[in-house]
Amino acid sequence: MSNSTIKNGLLNQVLVNFEKFEAQLNGTTGNIHGTRKEALETLKTQGFPDTRNEEYKYTNITKALEKKFSFQEEPTTLSLKKEEIEDRFIKGLDAHRLVFINGEFSRDYSDFSEDAGLEIIDLPTAIRSGHEALTAHFGKYADYGKDAFIALNTSLAKNGTFIQVSANKVIDRPICIYYINDTSSNQTYNYARNLILGGENSQATILEVHSDLGAHESFSNVVSEIVVKQRARISHFILQSEQEKGYHVGTTQVVQEKDSYFANYAFTTSGEMIRNNLNIDLIAERCETHMYGLYLLNGKAHVDNHTTVDHQQPNSFSNELYKGIIEDRSRGVFNGKIYVRQAAQKTNAFQSNKNILLSDTAVVNTKPQLEIWADDVKCSHGCTTGQLDEDAMFYLRARGLSKDSARALLLYAFATEVVENVTIQPVKDYLESVISTRLHKDF
Repeated sequence: MSNSTIKNGLLNQVLVNFEKFEAQLNGTTGNIHGTRKEALETLKTQGFPDTRNEEYKYTNITKALEKKFSFQEEPTTLSLKKEEIEDRFIKGLDAHRLVFINGEFSRDYSDFSEDAGLEIIDLPTAIRSGHEALTAHFGKYADYGKDAFIALNTSLAKNGTFIQVSANKVIDRPICIYYINDTSSNQTYNYARNLILGGENSQATILEVHSDLGAHESFSNVVSEIVVKQRARISHFILQSEQEKGYHVGTTQVVQEKDSYFANYAFTTSGEMIRNNLNIDLIAERCETHMYGLYLLNGKAHVDNHTTVDHQQPNSFSNELYKGIIEDRSRGVFNGKIYVRQAAQKTNAFQSNKNILLSDTAVVNTKPQLEIWADDVKCSHGCTTGQLDEDAMFYLRARGLSKDSARALLLYAFATEVVENVTIQPVKDYLESVISTRLHKDF
């Protein structure tokens, strides 16, 4: 099957779904639906990417979706058992909790409060109410003209979360969004859209937790637009543990204003094909940005992390550390870009990607990039790919550890360099448990 046939086939299915979606609106239109229609027209013009597209050179997600999914069928939302859902919650985490099952908001399992200065609204409710801030910001940051999957999400976005933190408000409890795909009966697909607005001098932590239940395929297309106003501090986590038949394309689009702080943590431990896009625009002076990523891959898992940091004004700082442990026939992809515009003098920007390959058939494609137009900057980037340190292995074996235990210990130490940056203890405990279980199970 040719790539052109793949693109036309997938696009035709999307067009049919859009017609069904639009019919459900019963003639209701507005600014947000106008944005949806513009995104659809863009998608019709540019189509879906194949491997000739440089940004998707190593990740042919279009072909995989065409082969695995029938987007004509309506996904079924089943009645999961309470214990199955609660088992997906992070133990000991006191948080505002939102639960989405097959893309649909579940009030029964969600538990959050709108305190003074904090708004948490599921997207359909916010759209129906004509929320002024949602209307003003929806679709203004994630550019659907640059990526087909942003256009796909924008055109079909009807579920998700709107979060607004007022100026000078500190949110002590994290806001945790659980996406649970139930594929027990058949495959499922959904398009979640999040808009997060952090007011001036505010603080908040947002978590997205993705997981699957069942033996069939799932496809999640998630876009999160995050605005960090002056002096605001926002931390954002993405925890992914999709099943072996889980497909995911996610985009996190961030805009930072003057003196703001943003940190992103991305952890991926399973999934058939995962594509994570992280784009951060530092549009004002003295912004601080941190990006941490860890991917533990086995089987035939394929995980692609694409990051972009755009320094547009002076005196900002960004630091990025992504690590991968790759074994069996799995593949990791890392493409990190740092832009330093001519006006962004005195920028400090650092980027590092480190990978360990545990089999001859494991593959990693890594491409750190710097594009600098300013002359008074401190910037560096680099990547390493190799196997476990044989000297360290010998040292541990000489002190009585078995080969498997020594390998697990070294890999755990390699992975926890990323995890140690997590400051929320229940989340840190959860990640350490997942990593420990995974590494000791495999060895």
